[in-house]
Amino acid sequence: MTDPNAIQPSELDQLPDRDPEETAEWQASLDAVTKAAGPHRAAYLMRRTLERAEGAGIALPKLLETDYVNSIPTSAEPAVPGDEAMEQRITAWNRWNAAAMVTRGSKYGVGGHIATFASAAWLYETGFNHFFKGKEADGSGDQLYIQGHASPGIYARAFLDGRLNEEQLDNFRRESGGNGLPSYPHPRRLPWLWEFPTVSMGLGPLSAIYQARFNRYLTNRGIKDTSASHVWAFLGDGEMDEPESTAALALAAREELDNLTFVINCNLQRLDGPVRANFKIVQELEAQFRGAGWNVVKTLWGTAWDELFRLDTTGALVRRLRQVPDAQIQTYQTRDAAYIRQDFFGCDPALVEMAKLLSDDKILECFHLSRGGHEARKVFAAYKAAVEHKGAPTVILAQTVKGHTLGEGFASKNANHQMKKLSVDEFKNMRDLLELPIKDSDFVDGVVPYGHPGADSPEVRYLQERRAALGGPAPARRVHPVAPLPAPADKAFASFDKGSGSQNVATTMAFVRLVKDLVRDKETGKRWVPIVPDEARTFGMESLFPSLGIYSPKGQTYEPVDRDQLMYYKEAQNGQILNEGITEAGSMADFIAASTSYATHGEAMIPFYIFYSMFGWQRTADQMWQLGDQLGRGFLVGATAGRTTLTGEGLQHADGHSPVIAATNPAALSYDPAFAYEVATIVKDGLRRMYGEAAPGEDQNVFYYLTVYNEPLPQPAKPSVDGIDEGIVKGLYRFNTAESAGITPPANAPRIQLLGSGTAIHWALKAQQLLAEEWGVAADVWSATSWTELRRDALEADEALLRGEERMPFVRQALQGAEGPVLAVSDYMRQVPDQIAQWVEQDWSSLGADGFGLSDTREAARRHFGVDAESIVVAALAQLAGRGEVKAASVKEAREKYGL
Repeated sequence: MTDPNAIQPSELDQLPDRDPEETAEWQASLDAVTKAAGPHRAAYLMRRTLERAEGAGIALPKLLETDYVNSIPTSAEPAVPGDEAMEQRITAWNRWNAAAMVTRGSKYGVGGHIATFASAAWLYETGFNHFFKGKEADGSGDQLYIQGHASPGIYARAFLDGRLNEEQLDNFRRESGGNGLPSYPHPRRLPWLWEFPTVSMGLGPLSAIYQARFNRYLTNRGIKDTSASHVWAFLGDGEMDEPESTAALALAAREELDNLTFVINCNLQRLDGPVRANFKIVQELEAQFRGAGWNVVKTLWGTAWDELFRLDTTGALVRRLRQVPDAQIQTYQTRDAAYIRQDFFGCDPALVEMAKLLSDDKILECFHLSRGGHEARKVFAAYKAAVEHKGAPTVILAQTVKGHTLGEGFASKNANHQMKKLSVDEFKNMRDLLELPIKDSDFVDGVVPYGHPGADSPEVRYLQERRAALGGPAPARRVHPVAPLPAPADKAFASFDKGSGSQNVATTMAFVRLVKDLVRDKETGKRWVPIVPDEARTFGMESLFPSLGIYSPKGQTYEPVDRDQLMYYKEAQNGQILNEGITEAGSMADFIAASTSYATHGEAMIPFYIFYSMFGWQRTADQMWQLGDQLGRGFLVGATAGRTTLTGEGLQHADGHSPVIAATNPAALSYDPAFAYEVATIVKDGLRRMYGEAAPGEDQNVFYYLTVYNEPLPQPAKPSVDGIDEGIVKGLYRFNTAESAGITPPANAPRIQLLGSGTAIHWALKAQQLLAEEWGVAADVWSATSWTELRRDALEADEALLRGEERMPFVRQALQGAEGPVLAVSDYMRQVPDQIAQWVEQDWSSLGADGFGLSDTREAARRHFGVDAESIVVAALAQLAGRGEVKAASVKEAREKYGL
């Protein structure tokens, strides 16, 4: 049998040993230390040796975990500039007002979180006083991703700074009156303060990485020098369980984003209890980040622990700290000194002796209060190390106590995330602990007062002086006055008006061709940001590779295999295309950074992100909501759209519902264009609205979602119809009538209106012919470019009616006087066209591809869902038969004729 304790062969055994005798001596030395001093001493020596090797740049695997101690020893901590006592008082006021705000709001039942900011107060205050650059600094200032649950503390600091007043604090989470504060960082709700939404959890860290990356992209492309900007992301240790939180760690390390710092508030608690009850979340995160290539700084213990570490001459204390699981550390936070002596120190003779030298007060100070994240000097040292580190992003793991300074009823309690208020007595205890000049008489009728030292107080002057030195208030969102982008030459759009003649062209190809023309525009071409998740060839975009280049901060360090081909794979440091690999989430984070560059950097960029439509909204709708919150602008393009257009791909690829999801996002303008000229018209109007001269009352802070198809079909010329551009943009216009289509229906023929969107209009056009030629029915065909925009316009008309204003919905205007019933059809579920049913005066019916997709030919799939031309004919006849305009037998006859 194999000895399990035997040393197993490793890859090193395969390397030639130039000096076996020396190797044997090293191994023998390790064996001797283990035998004489024990395995702990041997492990210590190995760790220090590996650390020395790593510091010297010797090519060895990284040491993924270090001891459960601070990365920066006390002796190496830099002096904190400024007035620490003053910053202590400022932090005390912020703690008080954050707790008061949430407690006062609790009487309305609107919720709020107290404990998170209580644990993280110094993490923010140190940054605001010494590191976070404002918008008036060089470049664009820093970008701050504030942890959502800490928002009361940010509001409290803005109150102290004079940017918010008591009325606004009292309207925390009560916005409908117009003078309230949103629950979390929401730029759409408070656009002068919040720059980045960070809730739902997990989206903040992902977005921060791609924001830091986009900053480098702007610099490398010569758009703007962002080298002075630093991205700070404040996160919770429980939040790191979200898959998006760690999805792009390798990207950040691979591209050496030393303009990025994660600050993870390790209070060891998530919403219901410990983050890692039986384990150690700090050690787990350290290994994860170090393994990904990040610089890791641990800030775990406060200065009260210095004495304990000096007494630890055997390493027993450090070993014990590595052993104790997080949940037990939380327990120590709530227990007396006798319990800690027995449970923590009592398990090792060396620790028993150490404990004899410690008073009960000293033990309680260490285990109840002293954490690295609660001391300005520890946090300052970590931040300074982060901004000075080059060649890799930094993560700071700061250990804190959730609910710190809020009293014994809050600190480290499992339920503190759900606790929304303190009692008057708890506030008085907090006041005494923080040494705030608030009198008992200030509590009028049991209501906790807000505290403010005065607009001209030393605290406020100090705060404002520090912010002025760093470039102005923070956080802050500034939209600098930027001239509208000039409209591209009309030639790029007009070229689609004549159609494709005898050539079949998919609308995906039409969109890509349009973009090719637009990126050549001398004025705005460089501002386009093409984003694609490793499907550029699927969408016919490979021709852009050599002309635009794929962005890489390293440029191209190899000779591409297809270098001798016209459309070779070209990477460049100033490349324009962001080809992200197989990550829709990463691509969306790219899009968000680019789409908000007009505010973040004062540089309007025009992103278009093209993706498999099934893998867009379905997979990343949460980020699209984030995009709307962050006031982003640009074009999302759902390619290979529809439930029946992807031959053979099947259930997981067949999109029959993305317009339904898109319709739920108020900032998304969703279009399902049928023809190339419609695509061009929509893009042209989108550029005008988002980047040019928006019409009065138009919201520029919108983004467009276009579905385009991979089915090559004839692209007709743009009809010469009055108001066609308005109809395309608003969502509906008549493409043709039976007569204009060259069909001569019988006199007094029954008539029906066929409404189609996207590729479905081609089935409607075929059905138009069949109805006339085989059933004597005249059909007019309408292109419904946006069911969603038609619905929104109708909803606005309804709201106007409630205000006493008369306004007819556009859909009703367009269809006014149209004869016969209406039959709508799309390559999506019926719910998509049914959005407008209640505003259509004619009899309404619809067809759609409801249910899961399936693998088959396009024709078979359309027959399966009952949306092909023949199915439209039968549905039209049934609708007319119900009105008595055709014989009922015609419906059965048609079914049998077409084999339905």
